[in-house]
Amino acid sequence: MGPEAISDSELIAIILGTGTKQSSALDLANSILSNYVSIFNLLQATISELCEIPGIGYAKSIKLKAAFELANRCMAREQLTMDKITSPEDIFRLMNFRLKTETREHFLAVMLNTKSYLLKIDLISIGSLNATIVHPREVFNRAIRASACGVILVHNHPSGDPEPSQDDIKLTNRLVAAGDLLGIPIMDHVIIGHQKFYSFSRENHL
Repeated sequence: MGPEAISDSELIAIILGTGTKQSSALDLANSILSNYVSIFNLLQATISELCEIPGIGYAKSIKLKAAFELANRCMAREQLTMDKITSPEDIFRLMNFRLKTETREHFLAVMLNTKSYLLKIDLISIGSLNATIVHPREVFNRAIRASACGVILVHNHPSGDPEPSQDDIKLTNRLVAAGDLLGIPIMDHVIIGHQKFYSFSRENHL
């Protein structure tokens, strides 16, 4: 009947491969789901947290995280073939899956060519729960190496509220000024929250 007919717990059991003397792989999968309720919550679990579940050791935790990362990369590769970036909605669709489960701020640069087609996406830095440190040289060094003609800045707010902080505004202004100097414009800065986003360009803050 195909993989679509398999339940979440059965998919997890296949990834786990084996159970323990006391529990089958399916029993362990059901135990994992009972701890995390949904696949979305499970995506956010760390390896150490997964290891706390009886029967799920380090090796099985690694298998689960590897499967989730593979799915994440498949989504990213698919998005690399999308049409040119024309709106903040395009950025949200491109980056939401990658960032929505992160518990720390991730700051990325989306590199565009002259026709606003996607060249590459670079992770610039990983910060804390509510802040990240970014230096202009890190952003524009990557942009120059990618021969980018424009850059869209993206970062997430783990709190779920995409409204920019004063630090976000100051950083954006600093990067816009550096881009103007180098001739590589900052096209937008999109902050991703829970199922919503904030666009500096749309709010006329660039």
